[in-house]
Amino acid sequence: MKNYIKVDEWKIIEEGFDPHLNKISESIFSLGNGRMGQRANFEETYTGESLQGNYVAGVYYPDKTRVGWWKNGYPEYFAKVLNAANWIETGIRIGEEILDLNSCTVREFRRVLHMKEGYLERSFVAELSGGKQLKVLSKRFCSIVDDETGAISYSLTPMNFSAGIKITPAVNGDVKNQDSNYDEKFWDEVHKEADDHLGIVLMRTKKTGFEVCTGMKFSISSDRGEPEYQIRPLTGEKYAASEVTVHVSEGETITVCKYAANLSSENYPSEVLVSECKKTLDRIYSKGFDKMLQEQAAAWELKWQESDIVIEGDAAAQQGIRFNIFQLNQTYTGEDARLNIGPKGFTGEKYGGSTYWDTEAYCVPFYLATAPPEVTRNLLIYRYKHLEKAIENAAKLGFKNGAALYPMVTMNGEECHNEWEITFEEIHRNGAIAYAIWNYIRYTGDKDYLAAYGLEVLVGIARFWSQRVNWSEEKHKYVMLGVTGPNEYENNVNNNWYTNTIASWCMDYAVEALEYVKRASPERYEELISKMAFDESEEIPAWRHITANMYFPESAEYGVFLQQDGFLDKEQVLVKDLDQADRPLNQKWSWDRILRSVFIKQADVLQGLYFFEDRYDEATIRRNFDFYEPRTVHESSLSPCVHSILAAKLGDEKRAYDFYLRTSRLDLDDYNNDTEDGLHITSMAGTWMSVVEGFAGMRVKNDALHFRPFLPGQWTSFSFNILFRESILNVKINRDSVVLSNQSKKNVTVYVFGNAFEVAGGKEVFAEYGKYQV
Repeated sequence: MKNYIKVDEWKIIEEGFDPHLNKISESIFSLGNGRMGQRANFEETYTGESLQGNYVAGVYYPDKTRVGWWKNGYPEYFAKVLNAANWIETGIRIGEEILDLNSCTVREFRRVLHMKEGYLERSFVAELSGGKQLKVLSKRFCSIVDDETGAISYSLTPMNFSAGIKITPAVNGDVKNQDSNYDEKFWDEVHKEADDHLGIVLMRTKKTGFEVCTGMKFSISSDRGEPEYQIRPLTGEKYAASEVTVHVSEGETITVCKYAANLSSENYPSEVLVSECKKTLDRIYSKGFDKMLQEQAAAWELKWQESDIVIEGDAAAQQGIRFNIFQLNQTYTGEDARLNIGPKGFTGEKYGGSTYWDTEAYCVPFYLATAPPEVTRNLLIYRYKHLEKAIENAAKLGFKNGAALYPMVTMNGEECHNEWEITFEEIHRNGAIAYAIWNYIRYTGDKDYLAAYGLEVLVGIARFWSQRVNWSEEKHKYVMLGVTGPNEYENNVNNNWYTNTIASWCMDYAVEALEYVKRASPERYEELISKMAFDESEEIPAWRHITANMYFPESAEYGVFLQQDGFLDKEQVLVKDLDQADRPLNQKWSWDRILRSVFIKQADVLQGLYFFEDRYDEATIRRNFDFYEPRTVHESSLSPCVHSILAAKLGDEKRAYDFYLRTSRLDLDDYNNDTEDGLHITSMAGTWMSVVEGFAGMRVKNDALHFRPFLPGQWTSFSFNILFRESILNVKINRDSVVLSNQSKKNVTVYVFGNAFEVAGGKEVFAEYGKYQV
């Protein structure tokens, strides 16, 4: 764990330059706008350790899977969001010396992510050869107003010398992914051009044929009047730039304002990409940097009004939650149903930038409560559009009759994960897709979604589960063999409790959905029955028989659900007895040793208790929590949030708070020693859940919001907005009361510890809950 980020409620601050921390900071200070993004690489040359990363949403490459053996059904490739053209590059040469923070002495270094306004600022003094001191100030952002663009203001001030300085604003497309399996470069050049203040590079991906036009346009100014300079256009392989030579006097500040655009063939015909890129550049250039930054701040103000969580009395906790919300809003806006949420967003290349079950299990609750319903609906439609591919994926593994297996990792609906124990066995991801449909309908009341899209997905998933189980003559039950549950420190196990549980639930919910659509939309029902070739007289009874006779491993001795068959055969060592030198296990132990150990990577049984808590009494949840949490190493970013929510439900304030702090500051403090690979974007939604579902105890029951809040001892209060069924509700939790402010016109009924409070439109209700709390 590292503690070099300064605590500030609205800013992420790094003071002093440590090259050993640079890749971590490149992740932490990343920028994005839902359409494009970049790591916090330096604009000027940097020859030290770095992961250069610029990314364009929806553009990927099917990198050949690198394995020494092959199995039937094994994915042929691992899809990757591509490292795209570097538009921030701005080379600086003073005389014959290149400005490079890896070779000069760096003083007064400060990097600040202004989360409230949505921009990154960096300043430093570089001491060059001969004692020359150069002061640099840069500001940049990816615009959420013009979401295909970004802008940089880069200022240079010679503090104790005068000199000719060469400034080279560039677009450099000669890049490759750090995780390229065979060190292959994934882009071919299509077109490039450079003019005095303009650079354009158009590239096409190999195999997939995506085209991206990256352009830049720039201006140069001085605080001492209009500067005189010479300019020379430059081109090279996938490269377009302008070299500007300007004489700068001691104390004079020269500023380069650089405007950039990334336009993709996903949104424009290929033949107009260059012309449209130039038009976009002209438009933002005419606005100017200051106006663009003002628009950025105004747009971010609206986002914060929708999604901010205000914590009083705990600056570290406040900084953590805002950082997570900021990154979530940078990553996904919900405006394009073709896009989804990669585990690293625009902050790194690990996991390929592809879609995982994280979206449905962790991100959906955040977007349901902080954005219009269309945003979450688009996430669900993304999966609906991939249904045929999910059926193909299942068919490759031998499943029939329209059975659908959604991929563990995908860009286009096709499975592209490159580990067999995940591809073939971590099939619980199918359940998360169905759960998200149920969660969306429960929250929004949009039952029409079932007839329009949801039913087909639910039937495909239920068909898969019904074929994946088999009847055990010994147990006289249906069993599920050879699976990997959410705990990926166990592979190829039998009867993972969570997988069996969610499989049964999926089949039951599919029957419920079929019956609803049949009643509510009989014509559509007949249309869908025909389209799916669904035989209700055979399939529904079969599903019901399976769910009524599913095997669920339990321990009578401990009174808990067993994670899987044979779990108690393992040596029952607790995490507290581990040598800290062995942590994290995934970086210190062999995989064989991990698999034979009792240690759990993330919530497994507890994931099921979180999803289906209404099925179990508090005593059951407590026994399982107290059994499994001490065996959990939390080496998945998705783990602390579930534990925090369950601890809060159980009234375990200390563990609820500790897990919240861990999940909210996972990347800021580099808990798992992996932030340099990119931020854990999808788990950041779990941080929001820890506050709203954990400390506030928010649930949706019978079409109404319910709260069972408590206030962590370190906090004075906390508050947040909830968008629910056309109402916007501000909820402020104090020590013994809740203030409910209805910020919309529609009346809403809210329950606090089971007691109903009617909150009229535009009114505020004070709900004293201390006397109800048990």
